[in-house]
Amino acid sequence: MTNSTRETTEPPGTGTGTGTGTGTGTGGGAGQERPELQRTIEELVASGFTGIQLRVHDERGEWVGTAGVAELGGSAKPPADGRTRIGSVTKTFTATLVLRLVAGGGLGLEDPVADHLPEFGLDRRITVRMLLQHTSGIFNFTGEYFEDGTVTPGIVWQGREWVDGRFRTYRPQDLVRLALSKPARFEPGTDWSYSNTNYVLARLLIEKVTGRPLPEAMAEHILQPLGLADTLVPETGQEVPSPHAHAYYRYEEDGRSTTVDVTRQNPSWISSGGDMISTTRDLHTFVSALVGGRLLPAGLLAEMCTPEAKAGYGLGVMIQDTGCGGTVITHNGGIAGHAALMYATPDGGTTLTAAVNYVDDPSMSLAEPFRKATQRLVEEVFCPPAG
Repeated sequence: MTNSTRETTEPPGTGTGTGTGTGTGTGGGAGQERPELQRTIEELVASGFTGIQLRVHDERGEWVGTAGVAELGGSAKPPADGRTRIGSVTKTFTATLVLRLVAGGGLGLEDPVADHLPEFGLDRRITVRMLLQHTSGIFNFTGEYFEDGTVTPGIVWQGREWVDGRFRTYRPQDLVRLALSKPARFEPGTDWSYSNTNYVLARLLIEKVTGRPLPEAMAEHILQPLGLADTLVPETGQEVPSPHAHAYYRYEEDGRSTTVDVTRQNPSWISSGGDMISTTRDLHTFVSALVGGRLLPAGLLAEMCTPEAKAGYGLGVMIQDTGCGGTVITHNGGIAGHAALMYATPDGGTTLTAAVNYVDDPSMSLAEPFRKATQRLVEEVFCPPAG
């Protein structure tokens, strides 16, 4: 998880998944068995998720497994390479694109953002680095959740009101202006707090510097060079291209529970804070290329993977201890019933990517089972038993 507080594009909600899974080895020897991985994803489904797709690359080759179902009430398993909304994993793509522009000289990490986007009247102390590292202090347009339990709301992203309005279009500029109409959380550079607004501003920076819409710039700099044909920036597009598992949202009203298929939605409400669509295969290709130095020069990659002190957040990635003496570069994300996991060792030798489908709800009631399941996956993949 990328945040200890509630955050719109982090999984999960709740679900009622059933079904069994199958694992297949497609590298490192035909039909390799990884029963510990299959068991874990089946337990994740048993804890309430609808389905999961898992892909692991390590010294044993590639292993792909699925568990659960693609659709409530159905029997078909999630597609092993299905497309999914990746939520906040979008931030890693966005940060990488910003850093490629830094490498090309179009931006500087210490540039005041106000110099590039003067129309917003931003505090001149806010730098490009602060956006990518969540140290700007700018209000999170999806709401601020404080340690004492108080909440300052932003846009609607929960409950029946969100379900009924999920096809509404939001302009990135309007999301930024809403955030700037609220008090800053802290003085720029003095603290850390996860804010989707930072990454909408990063999107606008990309568009200003390149003179092109974000989908075009993303395709030129990242998607096309890596051959990520199943990854896209949908902007206002409502569909998840097939094949895909389904996403759901449940809300309570007048003592009644209603579950709605929200696979189709207009993701402009989260914009570049979490709108992209991808697959576990493409996420593996992307993170392997990123940590392997194919997208950024060594100096900027080192900057990206240098964590700030409070939360361990670098520039669009988390730097996380494995618990067995190692480190992984990671970012997870979720958006209304879809979630994605992305982990890699610093040398790219081992990666874990996954897609989860579930039933979301306002209470995020599966947050703790999700945390435990991802922790187990990380331990099993990145802390294998000796010998």
